Amino acid sequence: ENAASITAMDKGSVSSASIMVPTPWFPEIAAYAQTHPAADLGLHITLTSEWKYYKWGPVTAKEKVPGLVNKNGFLYSSVDSVYQTASAAEVETEIRNQVIRAKQFGVDPTHLDAHMGAALQRLDYFRAYLKVGHEFKIPVFIPRILGAGLKVKLDTIVSDKDVLVDHILSASPQDFKTGLANFYTNSIKNVKPGLTYLIIHTAYNDDEMRAVTIDHPDWGAAWRQEDFDFFSSPECKKALSENNIYVITWKEIRDKIVRK
Repeated sequence: ENAASITAMDKGSVSSASIMVPTPWFPEIAAYAQTHPAADLGLHITLTSEWKYYKWGPVTAKEKVPGLVNKNGFLYSSVDSVYQTASAAEVETEIRNQVIRAKQFGVDPTHLDAHMGAALQRLDYFRAYLKVGHEFKIPVFIPRILGAGLKVKLDTIVSDKDVLVDHILSASPQDFKTGLANFYTNSIKNVKPGLTYLIIHTAYNDDEMRAVTIDHPDWGAAWRQEDFDFFSSPECKKALSENNIYVITWKEIRDKIVRK
């Protein structure tokens, strides 16, 4: 995941990536962040550990966030399990500590977003996520449609420094079956006015990634290789250019709006 994402940013069309701080290979991408300060690297706030054998726990001491860990000391595999056991206070503590740990490793986060959407789909979690973003002056990923799902008016929660995402593009299992290159090409051709957030997962379909994603064909190793192949290709650059797509970074949003 790290190696493919670095290549896709350095040589391809990927403008931004987000780091999962609790995971085992975090120090590698943190080292890259230190030596590439212009890279747009945010934090993928991680409250779950979904793979079968490749697992991780919180960065916070487990006794301080008992609602976030299962009987084996790992984060839960499903978002539903987190919602049943973890308090918003525990979630806020873990989010803050993920930011602090990233900074300790020399990462200057350009944004926060949410792994598996866990920090977005419960109102008290969302408030905690937003609070930490405001505290560190880091923009957070907020889909405009989130208000309907949370049954709240976003303008009563967000500040004038927050940036709302107008449209989200993300491939589905059906899109994978019919070819991701087709999905992405058509998506780029039909981008609507506003801020569009294109979510992808670049990695290599090698032994390590196949072991990580075992028994998980959706968003698995082959899927991630297709993501990498398209967004590292000349065809992707051509499609972006021909459709007058302006590719931006979270760093621009952070420095020009949030920290202005």
